[in-house]
Amino acid sequence: MRAQSSATAPSRIAVGAAGADPGGRSFGTVQAALGVVAFSLTFPATAWGLEGFGAWSLIAVRSILAAAVAGACLLAVGVPPRERSRAWGRVAPPERRHWLGLAVVGAGVVLGFPLLTTLALQTSTTAHAAVVVGLLPLTTALLSALRIGTRPSRTFWIAALAGAAAVIAFTVQQSGGALTSADAYLFAALLVCAAGYTEGGRLARVMPGWQVIGWALVLCLPVTVPMAAVALSYEPVQLTAHSVTGLLWVAIGSQFLGLVVWYRGMAAIGIPKASQLQLAQPLLTLVWSVLLLGEHLTVAAPLTAAAVLVCIAVTQRARG
Repeated sequence: MRAQSSATAPSRIAVGAAGADPGGRSFGTVQAALGVVAFSLTFPATAWGLEGFGAWSLIAVRSILAAAVAGACLLAVGVPPRERSRAWGRVAPPERRHWLGLAVVGAGVVLGFPLLTTLALQTSTTAHAAVVVGLLPLTTALLSALRIGTRPSRTFWIAALAGAAAVIAFTVQQSGGALTSADAYLFAALLVCAAGYTEGGRLARVMPGWQVIGWALVLCLPVTVPMAAVALSYEPVQLTAHSVTGLLWVAIGSQFLGLVVWYRGMAAIGIPKASQLQLAQPLLTLVWSVLLLGEHLTVAAPLTAAAVLVCIAVTQRARG
């Protein structure tokens, strides 16, 4: 899903990219683009998953599957090769001072955003959700400014407010003059995910980005395992090609592998260029909603997504 903003990347990524060779930058661009494609498929895959799983079951099971993959990677990569023979199965955890930040990442990215967007998609189209969540980079930038204490330019604030106004106008127009419960879920998802991304960006300065999401996924297991047991006992499950494919994609493709290639791509090409690639994510989701789900787009959807894209591009330039 993730959607996923430049605020999640460490400052050293941009520095390291400057000295990268042209071939490495080209491969990095490919990896970052693959991450954007993975995130753009999150909402359509969630809609498929909801065809066979209840909302709570889908969220819990996807998090457990992603945590299993992340845990395996932490075990395989987290211990230096010379120590694996005598320390197999033991990975040095992050320092104690980082656990609170990882809990914020888990609450926002692993639990909050997937849960709220899944609840929204029970009554909202993926196209509508994609337009609203297109504000995520702006929301993350705003929270990051508050968290870090930076002072963006006036141009940044004007563009951010213009993008927010465009999305609010779109949601009101689409819902007939009043916000729906799905819109409330989506706006709440923006806030919790932006908080997770902001804290993840801070942590990614002291540990690799993939380990940030990996430890956050593992940290959430005491919540997601009981949640899955209860949800699966109450919500009926129907295993179909769509539901299984959707579940596997949001668990492994969106929530873990997408983040891996995204961070590797940013490490090679730097934050500014990667951020520009991410601007295409809402528009890509609109395309997938038509091709995979057969949704019919209103004229307002692509126009609003394009307007938000322009506003985000202006904020990126103002910040740079």
